[in-house]
Order: sequence, then C-alpha cells, then structure tokens
Amino acid sequence: MSEQPITKKNDATNEIAPQRKIIHVDMDAFFASVEQRDFPAYQGQPLIVGGDPQNRGVVAACSYEARKFGIRSAMSAAKAQQLCPEAIFVKPRFEAYREASSIIQAVFLQYTDLVEPLSLDEAYLDVTGSTLFSGSATLIAKAIKEQVKQETGLTASAGISYNKFLAKIASDMDKPDGLFVVLPSAAEDLLESLAIRKFHGIGKATEQKMKALGIECGYDLKQWSQSRLQKYFGRMGVYYYGIVRGEDERQVHNNRTRKSIGAETTFNTDLVATEEMLARLQLLAEKVVGVLQKKKLTAKTMTLKVKFDDFQQVTRSHTEHHVFCSIDAILRRLPQLLDKTEAGSRRVRLLGVSVSNLKALDGQDPTPEQITLL
Repeated sequence: MSEQPITKKNDATNEIAPQRKIIHVDMDAFFASVEQRDFPAYQGQPLIVGGDPQNRGVVAACSYEARKFGIRSAMSAAKAQQLCPEAIFVKPRFEAYREASSIIQAVFLQYTDLVEPLSLDEAYLDVTGSTLFSGSATLIAKAIKEQVKQETGLTASAGISYNKFLAKIASDMDKPDGLFVVLPSAAEDLLESLAIRKFHGIGKATEQKMKALGIECGYDLKQWSQSRLQKYFGRMGVYYYGIVRGEDERQVHNNRTRKSIGAETTFNTDLVATEEMLARLQLLAEKVVGVLQKKKLTAKTMTLKVKFDDFQQVTRSHTEHHVFCSIDAILRRLPQLLDKTEAGSRRVRLLGVSVSNLKALDGQDPTPEQITLL
C-alpha cells in the first residue's frame, strides 16, 4: 500500500479513520507443492493430488506443470489423465497439509492478531494498525512471504489493498510467488478491465448469465444500476454493484480458539548432536511453561516437533494421566520423545515443543484464544 497516511471518514462517528490495509495470502498450488517438497522426484513434473482416474476420482489440486495442460481442481481425474497421460497421480496426505498450514498460520500471527483463515492455504490479514516496517503493508507482506518460504520451503502469493475483495483479486494477479498491490487510485481502472470470470463471488453459472446479458468485463457490469442488478441477480445484485466500484466493508474476523501453547525455532545451521538438540528444547520448554504459569493453565499432552534438513517433519506426543505444569515434568519426557525420532542420525533444521489438552488451574476450559510462540 502507499506509504502515505491515507484516511477515510467514518460517517457514523464523524471521525477520520486510517485507510484499511488488508493482505490476502494464498499458497501456490498448496497440496501439490507440499508433495513436491517432500518428494523431490515430483519436482518439475505434472503432479495431480486426488482420486484414482480409473475409479471416478476427482482432482483435488495440481502442480503448475499440470495446469499447463488445462488441468484444474474439481476436474475428473479421468479427464485430467486424457489431457496429460504422463501426469503423476498421488493420494492426498491431509495430515502433511495441516501440519504445513499450522506453521503458516503461526507465521501470520507474528505480524498481526487480525488473521482470518479461509482454508488450509489462504487467509486475510488486517495490518492497518501495525507499526512493523513503518506501517508498510507491502513490506509486511514481503516479510511474511520470505518467512513462510524459510519455515516451510513453500511459496505464497500475496495481494494488498484497502479491502478484502481487492486484496483477494490482487493475490491472483502475479502467481506463483507473486506480490501485487492495488492502490485506491488504481482500483477503478483495474476493475473495469477485469474479465467477469476473475471477479471472486461470480461463479460459472453467474458468469454465463452475465455474458448472456452482455456483461463481459467490469466496465460492462459498472453500467448497470443497482436496481437492475437486483432484478436479475436478487440480493447478490447489491454485492455486484459494490465490488465493481471497489466497495467492500467486510471486516477481517479472528475466531481463533485456544488449543495449544507452543514454541519452535528454525536453526541457521542444522543440528547434528542430540545433546545440543536437548539444550535447545529446554529453552523452548521454558518459554512454554512460562506462558502456562502466566495464564494459570495446566496441560495433559506434550508434543515434540522435529523437522529434518530435507523438510520432512515428524511429531511425537505423550499424554499424562495427571497434568504438566512444571519445566521438570516436561524435561523428563523430552529425551524419550526425541529418541523416537531419527534425530542424531539425521540433520535437524527445526525443533518445537507444544502442550495441549489445556485446563485452567480452577478446572475450567480456557478462554477463546490460541498462543503460539516462535
């Protein structure tokens, strides 16, 4: 966004509010990218994540190499195989995708509390009030992209604008690994030139209906009055009337629920010796216990996370009959959990410790919130 302090008048309070700065982050070909990261043989190949083409399967996701053949999500696997006979089909590994997603969401929360996940691979972030990088949403988005790449080995595209609709449009403008900004001064021209199919919220059936009415692009849509749009599209007509003018007052909603407390770190140099790993894990465990004590919480489950130098990630957990609330209790278990991994025989790039099954000291469930320390 522009680095100048753009303002907007709030008619309800007669106050001048700062122009919102919204980032939409969308991971690039997420499921397929995780597979290509974890299995180097898939890199550069037309990869399809989904069902069996011989058994009425459906494409859940595909790599950019596969998209060149016209393959898209939700297409039948049989059709995809016809378009690209040499395509590689793999079954989804949702546990791996959720694991990567949790790391990505934790990165987002380091930059703002206002994070609204839409799915495993995309989210809105409101950074209007952020003082990071002198309040530059563009620099914040760039930093997020770089940290996501460092933490996960995956690329993301980011769109930045003054509302959610335009930020989502922007994130799709320069894929993959893109960063695109829509300033208020540029929104009108961009939307008028945009093909109707590019407007988020206009599906295939609506697109066909609009084209039958002579609406091919944003400029055509803008010529229609709100009442006329309502006549043909019902209440959605009001939405279409607003978005083609760059109007979208939807807020970024954060509905997180506390599930765990965790701390993790990525090392500049991979660790080899288990003694050093345990020393680093102790520091992380101390952070976790510090938050437990500060929030007056207890936990019954602890989890060790280990990511190796090839980005393969494993977790090992232990649940006590009683509760964890001291550093000594956690430290007794960490060597046992580490022994259940290949740490010591493989190089380690990341370690993490988390606790879950949280309860307040008075036995009540904790209040809605999630804490992640990185």
